[in-house]
Amino acid sequence: MSTTTLAVLVPVLPFLGAVAGLLLGRTAPGFVRPLAILPTLGAAVLAVFVAVRQGGGPAIETATELTPTGSVPIDLSLYLDGFAVLVAVLVGVVATCVQLYSTAYLRDDPRYPSYAALVSLFTSAMLLVVYSGDLMVLLVGWEVMGICSYFLVGHYWETEAARSASLKAFLVTKLGDVPFLIGLFALATDADSFQITKILGTVASGGLDHPTLIALLLLAGVAGKSAQFPLHTWLPDAMAGPTPVSALIHAATMVAAGIYFVARLLPVFEASRAALVVMAVMAAVTMIGSALAALAQDDIKRVLAYSTIGQLGYMTGALAVGDRAAAVFHLLSHGAFKALLFLGAGVIIHAAGTNSLAAMSRMDGLAKRIPDAFWTMTIALLALAAIPPFAGFFSKEAVLVAAEQTATGHSDTAPGAAGWLVLVAGVLTALLTAAYATRLWLMAFRGRGAAAPDHGKEPVAMTGVLWLLAIPTVGFGLAAGNLADWFGGRELTPTVATSVLGTGAALIGVVLTYGLWQRAAAKAAAVTAGATAAPAPGTAPAGPATGAPVPASVAADESAALAAVSAAETPEVAEVTHDHPAVPAGPAPDPGRAFLGPLHRHAADGFHLDAVYDRLFIRPVRAAATLVRFLDREVVDTYVRGAGAGPRLLGALVRRAQTGNVQSYLSALLAGAVVLAIATAVLANVNAGS
Repeated sequence: MSTTTLAVLVPVLPFLGAVAGLLLGRTAPGFVRPLAILPTLGAAVLAVFVAVRQGGGPAIETATELTPTGSVPIDLSLYLDGFAVLVAVLVGVVATCVQLYSTAYLRDDPRYPSYAALVSLFTSAMLLVVYSGDLMVLLVGWEVMGICSYFLVGHYWETEAARSASLKAFLVTKLGDVPFLIGLFALATDADSFQITKILGTVASGGLDHPTLIALLLLAGVAGKSAQFPLHTWLPDAMAGPTPVSALIHAATMVAAGIYFVARLLPVFEASRAALVVMAVMAAVTMIGSALAALAQDDIKRVLAYSTIGQLGYMTGALAVGDRAAAVFHLLSHGAFKALLFLGAGVIIHAAGTNSLAAMSRMDGLAKRIPDAFWTMTIALLALAAIPPFAGFFSKEAVLVAAEQTATGHSDTAPGAAGWLVLVAGVLTALLTAAYATRLWLMAFRGRGAAAPDHGKEPVAMTGVLWLLAIPTVGFGLAAGNLADWFGGRELTPTVATSVLGTGAALIGVVLTYGLWQRAAAKAAAVTAGATAAPAPGTAPAGPATGAPVPASVAADESAALAAVSAAETPEVAEVTHDHPAVPAGPAPDPGRAFLGPLHRHAADGFHLDAVYDRLFIRPVRAAATLVRFLDREVVDTYVRGAGAGPRLLGALVRRAQTGNVQSYLSALLAGAVVLAIATAVLANVNAGS
């Protein structure tokens, strides 16, 4: 079987599994799990075969005309280069892990059949994006992922949070897709083709008439799909969906699609140095802002969501300095450890009965209850913090090396300003990333208080997947040197300067956060110990859990923590967890508060971007809609009603004359004849006199 035939089967298998799952979900529920796992597993195996056969050599391309259009043709084409085949392996492996994990995580969910089918369709759409050599076919997969995310994020549609999150994700990404579509048509018009190879040939020959405009239009769609500033606000709210869906979206599908698209068409963006600077600014703001926000989140999934936004910012920064090998390297590395982080977070939620870090920090011994999640999450957090020798260290260093080379003038692909922006923001984000990774680990696994409940071992389908993903999290960076051919011959090795900068910043973040956590834990312990003392001046009323007074300086923090815990309790928590005793109330040792200081309140709310958008866009649009409704009802409808009222009035008058009495008709006829005769005589006399 040829390589192209195998490549065609890779997206087709999950698609067939999705169709079969939807058709048989109600009538033959016993087939749902095999139909969810086996086609996706088959696609992953075939993707590995395709990657091995491609071997990092010249791109394999094949195309057939899909439909005549009369102008720019649309082709059903494949384009298999080293980047495409590696990303396809990532998508297949992560999707298989998610399907396996979901069989245990959502085993009691009545909507599991439709969920599994949508995950398979989601996987198929992403694989279509990865392998497609034609932009219009790529767009089909791009949009199918959008609608799948709408349904999966809104899986718990009974709740307002899930409905709002799914709608927000759909609308924000569509807001970016409008200019994206315009950019695609403009690009195809200049190149006279939607085929990627012909477009790149046109760029190489200088045939683009408006490179800056096209690049910025495409970048708007990428910002929406890959959750980059300013269209990133949908991703943290999308945590209302099931945790395995979050792993799939964040690690290997939707948000990775925008980065992959830019990497595939990077010469288009390199044709405009202004577009590269805009991309660098977007990456820098995204990296720093998301890392600060992650430090202030209480929901463990929202911490990881903001983490994803920041890591995507690293990839965007690598593309802004013209190094797609570094961007795809970090995409692959991040896909492994971020899938592990989300699925590990699912095990923690499953065991702890909450997704609130504040509540976990008041549990003792949670790490001992879930040793598999503890060790694998520790590995993944070390990779996220870019601590050597884990995969995240090598891929993040590749980004910093690319930025350093551009900043110091060793690469003329992008402006030096773009290099400095990415380098400075990348080093600062390395410090912040290590800080929030350490905070998550300490609050989740080093809690103090009531003993965590013991429900026995977690299902093997969940823990086994964690150890499987831990393998690339540890070894992918070390093995990357053997994949140089797949990365276009690029040596992705760190330099001494960037290693010292990046690792030094990460270690500072770890040590600083640990010190702040120790101080916060000592303060919380002192408050708890003093709770048995008699009320003193300046104290708040007795706490509800202990009946003891709580100092006024702590009361506000405690109520905020309790509110955060309440907000973090979602339908997912109620469905997938065991019955748990209530976690005693009390102050939570959160190093993020001391780390951020006065910024904490703003960072916890995502720097109020939703409120800004509400005032700048949503309220004006609603006001305009109200005005249009008023004009439609009170002005336009008035004319319409008037046009109908006139004939009705005339008809009513005429109807009164129709009495059915013949004498009345003859009298009226005689009176009319007399009036006409008199009028004729008068007019004749007037004319004779003149």
